[in-house]
Amino acid sequence: MTLLRGLVLLSLCLASGQSAGDQPAPAGSQNAPCPLLSVNDPVQRDRLLYHTCYLSQPTDLGDWRQITPAQLPAQLKWQASNGEQLAFPRSQLEYWIRLNLKNDGPTPGFWYLALDYAPVDYVSFTLHRANGSSVIETGDQRPFDARGIDYRYYLVPISLNAGEAATLYLRLSSQGALNLPLSLLTPDELVAQSNTLTLTHGLFYGALIIFALFNLLLFISSGTRYYFFNAFYMASLGLFLFAMGGFAYQHLWPGSPWLANTAVPLSMALCALAINLFGRSFLQVRRQSPLTSRLMTAQTGIACGLLVLALALPYNHAIAIITVAALALICSLFFIGVIRWRQGHSHAKWYVLSWSLMVLGTLTYALAAFGYIPDFLQQEMIMQSAIGGQVLLLNYAIVQRWRDMQKRLWLAENRAKMRLEREVAERTTQLQDAMRDLEAANQRLEALSTRDSLTGLHNRRYLDGRLTELIREAHRHLRPLALVVLDADHFKRINDHYGHAVGDLCLRHIADELKHAVHRPQDVVARFGGEEFALLLPDTDLAGAQRVTNQFLQRLASCPAGQREGLHIPLTLSAGVALLQADETQAQLFERADSALYRAKAGGRNQLVVAGNTPAPVGTATNRNRE
Repeated sequence: MTLLRGLVLLSLCLASGQSAGDQPAPAGSQNAPCPLLSVNDPVQRDRLLYHTCYLSQPTDLGDWRQITPAQLPAQLKWQASNGEQLAFPRSQLEYWIRLNLKNDGPTPGFWYLALDYAPVDYVSFTLHRANGSSVIETGDQRPFDARGIDYRYYLVPISLNAGEAATLYLRLSSQGALNLPLSLLTPDELVAQSNTLTLTHGLFYGALIIFALFNLLLFISSGTRYYFFNAFYMASLGLFLFAMGGFAYQHLWPGSPWLANTAVPLSMALCALAINLFGRSFLQVRRQSPLTSRLMTAQTGIACGLLVLALALPYNHAIAIITVAALALICSLFFIGVIRWRQGHSHAKWYVLSWSLMVLGTLTYALAAFGYIPDFLQQEMIMQSAIGGQVLLLNYAIVQRWRDMQKRLWLAENRAKMRLEREVAERTTQLQDAMRDLEAANQRLEALSTRDSLTGLHNRRYLDGRLTELIREAHRHLRPLALVVLDADHFKRINDHYGHAVGDLCLRHIADELKHAVHRPQDVVARFGGEEFALLLPDTDLAGAQRVTNQFLQRLASCPAGQREGLHIPLTLSAGVALLQADETQAQLFERADSALYRAKAGGRNQLVVAGNTPAPVGTATNRNRE
């Protein structure tokens, strides 16, 4: 509600045709004289506005630019500012400012009068002495070099001999507001102030350029449009502040007075267009909120219309209309962000916070620029602070949106995977029912099946196909892959002594223990022969494969088969393990693991033998122990 009140206040002020634009903002006595200011006294210099008088140009005197201070009628009554900031909102009049100066020191001195407000159409400085007058005529309607001093604002050099007095007159006129932050500085004070402002502005504009380029590079690399719109917004915002602060006229188009005036409303209109395009893309309103999408489409059309108005209308009308429209657009985006936040888009929260800062900063800056609140320089710093905070929050909001999008993609992928698994399970059940009825089809499908019917493990067909895939992935990503080949010891004796039914029971027992030995979904357990088994362990180094296999061999040796049937059949297995080498084929890997298995058999059985490595193993630099 505070934001709305501020917007309404500014709109009413700008729309009022008889507002303070026709009556000067400071209230002072009509007959008060201009107190003499001792330029040597720093206290009096700090209280410059207590020594300042002003008056509005009478309309019956003709062209004000043709009138010298000496031609002003004596009966005109100067008004004292009484320490209040000189600001004339939406001024259509011409104004005179007067300062009576005197050097009370014993030596000559040099000072600068600074007018720290760039958008002034015409300004004339006349320093009247006893021995003559010097005149500087400048302003945005004249080339920049008319100022004499290369400075973004206006500086008037004042030199006074010891005991010399002079009167300084300023004549001003502008299509827009006149905000006149005046100060009288020594050269040292001016240099110190300029150094501080140079550092502050350098950091601000440098950070703005870096963020804009960073977003532009993200757009080029990813193709995501809101990165481009964010870069566009920061560039147009920087251009607006650059123009409003006088830097653009000083550095970009010093010979073009037309651009000096037009750049301010034009860059504001560009900002309005950029923020609307960014908000529409970032908040994802096109598909999810058709009504909001139509509203933002209309706002985009309004922003394009503001660009036309900035070029077609006079400055005073264009700046007022565009300021109100831009503030209304910012508030609209603020409330749209709130709605999207309430709809569950967590990244919209940071968007709303960023625009809260922007609304407050813009409102304060606009009121200061139009002369409704004093101390324009301080409000400029507040605006820069607000923009800095907004840019940081806006880019953080982009990061949060990316994280939110990744989370949504991950959830969607998991849901799709679970749905696919359910569908596969349903189809498998249907196929199994059908295969019970069709013996011939069952035989063909069984031959192509990837499961061993006795143990439930993967069979040789699945093993070969999966091993090919894992070898390809291991070579591509430089990750380790371990192959373990196992064979039951003296299994023929079990079949001969107990019969094949007990032998099958022992094989199922081995399979169950192998299933318990591995826990990761990507690991593969297969039976590829009568009593031969294999383990595929991706992302597992040699030490990890040895640990898994030895734990299995120890558990199997301590857990006889057939205990439920009243039998206690001890079982042991021999194993050979090989780690995939660089450029090694499937056949070569299997051959090395099989050779290691035979060495385990020859070495006494019930043990694990590691195959020898010839080239460097795949993923040597990134091997990770299996957890």
